[in-house]
Amino acid sequence: MYPAQFEYHTPGTVREALDLLGRHKDDAKLLAGGHSLLPAMKLRLAQPKHLVDLRKVSGLSGIKEDGGALVIGAMTTHYQVESSAVVKSKCPMLAAVAAQIGDPMVRNMGTIGGSLAHADPAADYPAAIIALGAEMVAEGPKGKRTIKADDFFKGLLTTALAEDEILTEVRVPAMAGKTGAAYMKFPHPASRFAVVGVAAVLSVDGGKVGKASVAVTGAGTKAVRAKGVEAAITGKAADAASIQAAAEKAAEGVDVQADLQGSVEYKSHLVRVFAKRAMEAAAAAVK
Repeated sequence: MYPAQFEYHTPGTVREALDLLGRHKDDAKLLAGGHSLLPAMKLRLAQPKHLVDLRKVSGLSGIKEDGGALVIGAMTTHYQVESSAVVKSKCPMLAAVAAQIGDPMVRNMGTIGGSLAHADPAADYPAAIIALGAEMVAEGPKGKRTIKADDFFKGLLTTALAEDEILTEVRVPAMAGKTGAAYMKFPHPASRFAVVGVAAVLSVDGGKVGKASVAVTGAGTKAVRAKGVEAAITGKAADAASIQAAAEKAAEGVDVQADLQGSVEYKSHLVRVFAKRAMEAAAAAVK
């Protein structure tokens, strides 16, 4: 299939891209990696009259440290996140998440910003950035603003980004000492999207969990924090029995949806199983 006709734009700066969005409004779509938008265009599910390609916009890719946080440009590819020595050193869980996305061709073209802005309910990054307490930086006509991960995902394919804003970077805070993190998922055999995925970050001191951050993707219409698990494991020993008991709370408060991959009961079971596995791996990773 072929997409409907459109005008192609290649801005060199964020300001130029914002001007194009302001000028063409609903007729414009931003292109990052293209793995979601281009298939939709070929199926005529999306028919933008103007396509604004962000690949040549300066300053939107790259990874650096800034004030104890990892700063990742929105156009940084999954492979760059996966292979970055800085990410592997400061936040190995995020590198591991990137390595589980799609296949090598997807990881070489897809971008972290494109994935987050698209907000696919089965994407891998959303659970990870919620659990890590990341922040998104968006830029619009009125300047920049920061959006916390907990406030970013609003619903199916919907985020807190305004129509005239561009996601420019992701800021991931450095993990404190004696903290471990892990992401575990049950992947769809064809797409490698998460049928269910769980990210867990545990801070352990004296054998007990002082702080827990757990998030779920794939189960419903958006990635969400698993508050029942967090409450159940905080203050408890980081042992098999406590983790098992906390994991039983994993589906509580999560709007689990049936789909072609499974029933509500089946996916709720997967949430509990992978919450347990993620917490076990996070506890084992504590240094």
